[in-house]
Order: sequence, then structure tokens, then C-alpha cells
Amino acid sequence: MRFLVRDRILGIGDDYWIEDDHGNKVFLVDGKAMRLRDTFELKDTEGRVLIDIRQKMFALRDTMVIERDGEPLATVRRKRLSLLRNHYRVALADGGTELDVSGRIADREFAVEYDGELLAVVSRRWLHIRETYGIDVVREDADPALLIAVAVCVIHLAEREREDD
Repeated sequence: MRFLVRDRILGIGDDYWIEDDHGNKVFLVDGKAMRLRDTFELKDTEGRVLIDIRQKMFALRDTMVIERDGEPLATVRRKRLSLLRNHYRVALADGGTELDVSGRIADREFAVEYDGELLAVVSRRWLHIRETYGIDVVREDADPALLIAVAVCVIHLAEREREDD
């Protein structure tokens, strides 16, 4: 499954649609303005909230929490030691599963893997539309909403880190 995202520098209050490879709107990323912490909702076309994304308060490192139906689904944070490329760890709420996100996050060129197996690729390379990137969910049994939420989190965290430097 391939999804198309019109790129924006993610910030509080930004809303944007994610389309499928046929140009149909599939998900809405709804940035919530006027909140104490950065918050996003991933909604379907009917406006139902599929996933909540929130900045974790009082964390040593910038951390985002992904929830579904009010229950924790995953925690996203930057990996401590990463010299050449951006690396993020996604700890799923089951306690044992971790996803690895690595690549050039700010350039929208990165991969999401589980135990060395590719789950999704985020890239601008296949698109000729300016300021647009694609999210290609490689595994058919993968949760596209979760992988899109992970992409939203790591891009947001990378942008915040860039602003702080």
C-alpha cells in the first residue's frame, strides 16, 4: 500500500490529508492547536479518530506517545547513539516489540523495520510532485495507521530537534 503526503513542516495546528496511490483521501492528520504539548489525531474520512499522538510530558528526551482508543500503542523516541543517520526506536505497548526507524528523516528518506524486516519506506524519490513524499507500507499484514503515525512522530521530533539546534 502506498500513501501520498503533501509535505508541510509539521507544527501545532497543521491539518493535512494523506491520499492513497489513486488520489483518494484516506487519513486526515489533525494538528491540535492551543495545547500544552504537541498533539495530533489521525482520522479516517468520516472524521473518526483512529490514533492519538501526543508529546510525552516530563521526559528526559523528546518522546511521542501513540494511543488507540485511549490505550497506549507505542512510544517513539530518538535512539541515544546515532552518528551518521537519524535513528528512532518505537517501543510497542506489548512490552517486547520494538521497531527501528532510520535514515534521513528531515529529507523524508527513511525506513521502518522490525527485527531487520522492512515494514515501510518513506521517500520522496518516487514522486515528481514538489514537497510531497510517499509512505510505502511493504508488509500486507502491517498496520498502515500505526506506520503513518510513526512517520508523523519521527518527522515531528526531527523538526523540533532541528529548531533547537
